[in-house]
Amino acid sequence: MDNERRKKINILAIALFLLFIFPLNSRAEGASFYFSPNSGTFYVGSTFDVSIFVNTGGNNINAVGAEIKFDPKKIQIANPTTGRSFISVWVAQPAYSNTGGTASFQGGVPSPGVNTSSGLISTITFRAIAPGETTIYFSDSSRVLLNDGKGTNILSSMSRGVYNITMPPPEGPKVYSSTHPDQNKWYKNNNPTFSWEKEEGFVEYSYSINNDFGDVPDNVSEGSYSSVSYTELGDGIWYFHVKAKKGDVWGGTSHYIVQIDSSPPASFIVDFEPKLKAPIMTSREPIISFITTDALSGIDHYELKVIDFNASGKNEAGFFTEVSSPYKLPSLSTGEHEIVVRAFDVAGNWKDNSQKIEVIPAEKAFYFTKTGMSIWMFFFSWGQVIVFLAVLIISILILSVFWWKKDRDLNEKMENLRKLRKEAEENSRKL
Repeated sequence: MDNERRKKINILAIALFLLFIFPLNSRAEGASFYFSPNSGTFYVGSTFDVSIFVNTGGNNINAVGAEIKFDPKKIQIANPTTGRSFISVWVAQPAYSNTGGTASFQGGVPSPGVNTSSGLISTITFRAIAPGETTIYFSDSSRVLLNDGKGTNILSSMSRGVYNITMPPPEGPKVYSSTHPDQNKWYKNNNPTFSWEKEEGFVEYSYSINNDFGDVPDNVSEGSYSSVSYTELGDGIWYFHVKAKKGDVWGGTSHYIVQIDSSPPASFIVDFEPKLKAPIMTSREPIISFITTDALSGIDHYELKVIDFNASGKNEAGFFTEVSSPYKLPSLSTGEHEIVVRAFDVAGNWKDNSQKIEVIPAEKAFYFTKTGMSIWMFFFSWGQVIVFLAVLIISILILSVFWWKKDRDLNEKMENLRKLRKEAEENSRKL
């Protein structure tokens, strides 16, 4: 291997080391990532290719790290790469996760690098699995390194790809649902009803419902009715399939999707700032934080209500207002309050979390702690607290002196007894 080639490989190795080992804080202007195509409409069940390109902005680069994210509920990767790329040295094989909705491509080229406006990093084949609009985007950890021997990150912009996934046109009867009219929406109703148009000459129908988009009903007639209802379907994405028979020939199959989410979001906690060691605080405008997830339809929004228990004992319940985390509570009066946070998923299910707090004046914030829980014994002014502590210290000193004197007297008595016993023993020996 000649010296020139060895030098180029060494420079590339240094760049890759800097790319994947050290965090890069310096960022020059220039390079950009983009998708092609960056938009399009595709049918559920079909596949489509999306290519990842880099524009070096007139600079010579020698390493890239492209990290992308996508919604695995709408699309999934069928093939992570078609094999074409300007990258000649891969740090690792392209990695992807259809569970987490991620893919990564990490590699480079020897010095002097590459200078291009359309450098193909890789092409991904996606499969459309559910209708709706979906976005593919680059994560902030993506990088493009300049061929300067320093590993300077020159990535300055990252575009997105927005794609519309739709149901394919019906090959059989036209299907609609009165309970789940929008195939792109999630519903908490798990009792769907389906109906279909009767065409002249078609008198028998075969249908089924399951989680397989490509399923085709068997050739056994279900009768001549043009509607059917199902009850208590489980959560998830369901596909209704129907086909019609004319004479002795079965026609094509139509598919209809229903997305059911009847479960509430996951349980969550509400955090307060300043942090609470007990449900008592002095801040009248605490900041609260909250976050949760939903396994199917996702979180749509949060709402909050403050219940005020005034001095008369009357429960003044406010109304729910939409908020986002973190949220600064409005000025609270002194006394007891209950903060209720309600999380809604996209299907309309909700989960509550409530926290009771008591707001007191700062000068009365004195409490004892026992077994990890704060127990409020009395409410004192700071002056009373100082007097109490002084009395407590003096009492401890008096008790200490008392027990010291008692112990000293006891020791003296014991010493006298020992002397008397010794004298008696000596007298006894003399006798």
